[in-house]
Amino acid sequence: MSSLHKSRIADFQEVLKEPTIALEKLQELSFSGIPCEGGLRCLCWKILLNYLPLERASWTSILAKQRELYSQFLREMIIQPGIAKANMGVSREDVTFEDHPLNPNPDSRWNTYFRDNEVLLQIDKDVRRLCPDISFFQRATEYPCLLILDPQNEFETLRKRVEQTTLKSQTVARNRSGVTNMCSPHKNNAPSSLNEYEGMNEIVGPLYYTFATDPNSEWKEHAEADTFFCFTNLMAEIRDNFIKSLDDSQCGITYKMEKVYSTLKDKDMELYLKLQEQNIKPQFFAFRWLTLLLSQEFLLPDVIRIWDSLFADASRFDFLLLVCCAMLVLIREQLLEGDFTVNMRLLQDYPITDVCQILQKAKELQDSK
Repeated sequence: MSSLHKSRIADFQEVLKEPTIALEKLQELSFSGIPCEGGLRCLCWKILLNYLPLERASWTSILAKQRELYSQFLREMIIQPGIAKANMGVSREDVTFEDHPLNPNPDSRWNTYFRDNEVLLQIDKDVRRLCPDISFFQRATEYPCLLILDPQNEFETLRKRVEQTTLKSQTVARNRSGVTNMCSPHKNNAPSSLNEYEGMNEIVGPLYYTFATDPNSEWKEHAEADTFFCFTNLMAEIRDNFIKSLDDSQCGITYKMEKVYSTLKDKDMELYLKLQEQNIKPQFFAFRWLTLLLSQEFLLPDVIRIWDSLFADASRFDFLLLVCCAMLVLIREQLLEGDFTVNMRLLQDYPITDVCQILQKAKELQDSK
């Protein structure tokens, strides 16, 4: 370990030991990358994503409260209507004359249950496809949920619900975010907003990996709960990207994609005109870059490094637009020489693997404003 790296670790430790964390100082340090030693990244992300408050004294009580709340969510979400819950002291009231599995009422609890099963199928498929080349995501967790695995309870796990749910008339397709999903054969797969859950596995994956590899065994044990709340906070900030009705608003994904091009126009007019001439629209590549926070463009360790800077961005993801612009500028020579087919291949399979170079260029673009 170099003396410079040791110095950076010491800087983080100094900030994090204060009774009240200096957020601006933490953001400044994190922007240049967070060391993974000693669980520093896990802790910093939880603060930067507003899961932990700046006051250290309240961390223990807040974590205990949130983790208990997550257990409550599990109890509520994994119980199937129609299964007796005597062990929980709850009588069976879910099958009544007014509400039963054949009830056509759209407000029926059972109707909701069956609709949820369709969503669970999509989630299950996305989770199975997440980072298939990384062994971490293919093996069982060190800390499985005992609430679900306890053979004495009468809960039905989501896994069983998925296994028991049959597909209707559906086919496998690939949407514009690059996420393979189940869709109707008659569905128009032209560029449009994601469904409310498509692609979110690509967001939750790096979060869970980071928290579940925390060297602190106590925090690692609760990685699932901590991931849930950090993911919820993160999605609260980027959810507009997934809402079709907001596509053309100033907070929607179309506006952000156009913002990447307008920034490129300011920084590199020649390259901008070349892409315009070839009718290469930002929707062809920037949609995936922006909605999935570049999680599909780079290897997981590089994605995590990029997220250090994104989470530390005081303007909340304005820096992401500059990163996307920097990615274009760094391959300008190839883009200027290539035709439409070559350039689309470059943009959909980005060639540069040195994310530090990309982040440095993005910072230069930011400083030149």
